[in-house]
Amino acid sequence: MDTLMIRGGNRLEGEIPIHGAKNSALPLLAATLLVQGVSEIHNCPRLSDVKASIAILRHLGCRVEQQEDTVTVDSTALCGSAIPDTLMREMRSSIVFLGAIVARCGEAVLTYPGGCELGPRPIDLHLAALRRLGVTVEECHGYIRCRVARRLRGAEIALSFPSVGATENVLLAACTAEGTTVLRHAAREPEIGDLCDFLNACGARITGGDSGTLVIEGVPRLQGARHRVMADRIEAATYLAAAAVTGGTLTLTGCPALPVSPVFPALEQAGCRLYTGAPERLHIRAPARLSRVGTVRTMPYPGFPTDGAAPLLAAACVGRGTSVFVENIFENRYKYVDELTRMGARIQVDGRVAVVEGVDALQGATVACTDLRGGAALVVAALAAGGESRVTELGHLDRGYEDLTGCLAAVGAAIRRQTIPD
Repeated sequence: MDTLMIRGGNRLEGEIPIHGAKNSALPLLAATLLVQGVSEIHNCPRLSDVKASIAILRHLGCRVEQQEDTVTVDSTALCGSAIPDTLMREMRSSIVFLGAIVARCGEAVLTYPGGCELGPRPIDLHLAALRRLGVTVEECHGYIRCRVARRLRGAEIALSFPSVGATENVLLAACTAEGTTVLRHAAREPEIGDLCDFLNACGARITGGDSGTLVIEGVPRLQGARHRVMADRIEAATYLAAAAVTGGTLTLTGCPALPVSPVFPALEQAGCRLYTGAPERLHIRAPARLSRVGTVRTMPYPGFPTDGAAPLLAAACVGRGTSVFVENIFENRYKYVDELTRMGARIQVDGRVAVVEGVDALQGATVACTDLRGGAALVVAALAAGGESRVTELGHLDRGYEDLTGCLAAVGAAIRRQTIPD
């Protein structure tokens, strides 16, 4: 069993390079199924979720090579349209393969996805949108069976909620559909723009950008292209929180400021100074002790990202005053709070609201990651805690952070990863 041993109290200082975004890389890899040829995805992070996506591609008949941060996918010999339950359960984002498989093969058989248990995240929006494109959907005993009589056809689709996953599935399915698809109330997250850029480079015709209304003119086929994955704004937000909680000074490289900017107001209210220098260099200078962050409400982009709330909540645990977090995306985001209270945090949770009363100091403890971003929160808290903390269940962190230990150690954190016999 791997664990992280973290001795808190060190001020972080230096530079951290930001890796490619997990939430962009996964739909990009799914999109390679649409290409009858070779695609190159650069700046692809080395994560367990990426490994799971590659396993799905190979199961479906694609040839996949991974060298450093480049993944090359040849989907010419695609021969499968079903993903087994064992692969689907490895990550929640596996449902994004549905639209691409149906578009390429005319049918698909999947089970419900696995991954972090964050409460209900129904895929009814995905299925309803695909039905509008001409997909027949049958759900039976946990399996989803989709078929298309001839060819997908364009349609007018309006999402009741700007779901990122549903938007991605519509984009993938509609690219090669007959006619034009207009998707209203689409997600506006930067990762959606990254997916559109790749698909357009492959020959798709997508317009609308970040307007919330996407227009997709179907084309007969897509060809291979090269694409660089955008920087991971959630990884960046996590390291900003780590700098804030330790009174540190950090520079994040390879990281444009705009996608990360929704987290700036809360950090600035807590007393941090954020500024940019050269392109793709983001700087933070934190005070010796944070102030309260006020009220943070998670919202679809350009609102505060739900994935960035947990690390900031951990930082607020040692801030002066009371901070309030309101979770508007997922129902069960606060599982990690019980672990933070083991370290001396004072947090009251009532449904979707968490009230954080700042304490003078946290104390090191043995804590377990409950999910990906909750695990990041525990690491942030441990960096500021007195004594040594032991963080377990690292499989969650490995899903979304490449070389977390090495990045933090390089800027002064007393952190090491070790394997303890079961």
